[in-house]
Amino acid sequence: QVQLVESGGGLVQAGDSLRVSCLASGRTDSPLAMGWFRQAPGKEREFVVAISWSGEITNYADSVKGRFTISRGNAKNTVYLQMNGLKPEDTAVYYCAAGQRLGGRTYDYSYWGQGIQVTVSS
Repeated sequence: QVQLVESGGGLVQAGDSLRVSCLASGRTDSPLAMGWFRQAPGKEREFVVAISWSGEITNYADSVKGRFTISRGNAKNTVYLQMNGLKPEDTAVYYCAAGQRLGGRTYDYSYWGQGIQVTVSS
């Protein structure tokens, strides 16, 4: 099993930056892609970005391209999401996910964190 814990969320103003992190623990010896999804109130969980085990391949949702950057720590068990130019529509609970496929669907990922709130005020 793999456990994922997110950190770094909070309340910011539109245009601000914020970095959230995800630490994986447990059976992290197998190569896992990691990603971020988000869910706003009353909406379905949506894909934000994903990164391969090596860190060489990334996949971004169109809504965050050019504003968000995902990276992976040297130990491979930590993933960072740098969010710049935040907008009120970025407000959501952000979930870290890990799985064997670098995909954009929730079913691509076997492990999920509890989620962390990011709120962007206008």
